[in-house]
Amino acid sequence: MLVSVTEMLKKAKAGKYAVGQFNINNLEWTKAILLTAEECKSPVILGVSEGAGKYMCGFKTVVNMVEGMIECLGITVPVAIHLDHGTYDGAMNAMKAGFSSIMFDGSHYPIDENIQKTTELVNLAHSKGISIEAEVGAIGGEEDGVIGSGEVADPNECKMIADLGVDLLAAGIGNIHGKYPENWQGLNFEVLEKISQATDPMPLVLHGGTGIPEDMIKKAISLGVCKINVNTECQITFSAAVRKYIEEGKDLVGKGFDPRKLLAPGVEAIKATVKEKMELFGSIGKA
Repeated sequence: MLVSVTEMLKKAKAGKYAVGQFNINNLEWTKAILLTAEECKSPVILGVSEGAGKYMCGFKTVVNMVEGMIECLGITVPVAIHLDHGTYDGAMNAMKAGFSSIMFDGSHYPIDENIQKTTELVNLAHSKGISIEAEVGAIGGEEDGVIGSGEVADPNECKMIADLGVDLLAAGIGNIHGKYPENWQGLNFEVLEKISQATDPMPLVLHGGTGIPEDMIKKAISLGVCKINVNTECQITFSAAVRKYIEEGKDLVGKGFDPRKLLAPGVEAIKATVKEKMELFGSIGKA
């Protein structure tokens, strides 16, 4: 059964660990993440961007696929389907389709408009038992067409959004989507600490989890980050594993071209990456 992220993140906050959000792009991605979560006895959040949802034939298809897998694979750990960087309309459509959690990214609006739209969605989401994430500041880089300039969030604005009753808050602290450049300055922990103090006990979210050094991840968790998003790293390890399989000519042997065989190394690579992140985040055994 799908659940909202509210309870799993409250437990994470109290236990000083984080739950991973791993974005899904297809059946292989989803199956790999669910099986790893079950193996590790870890709660898990399946992130779906609007672009990925469209690619997978719509939000309803995604929900049906995940629910079918949970049943057929015997998944017992808490699982949430979470809209990632949703627009206002996207959030409405995800809720109608059966998502158990949504993110409304109003960070590009003036704060008053962000507050207005977030308030409307909070009221509707909570009436349906759905959790909602909001964003202040901006996550740098580009992910699935969502481009952020990387503004560091204002702790006062974070408090204003948190006070609306959102369940979790993403705040820009120098983190970016995609690969981090060599001249990246790192996370702004001074701002994160101020945001954490201003919004406590609100669970905080760290987007752009790929490539952040382990010591920074652990420090962010100690300062109230309870949800960490990972997408790019799974994409990189998946493509590298499939490329290796093809470059070694394994697709030319027997029925090595069968997509179930062709994609299998990529699936195993995702599973290894997800397990590694769950260990780092501290969520193993917390289901």
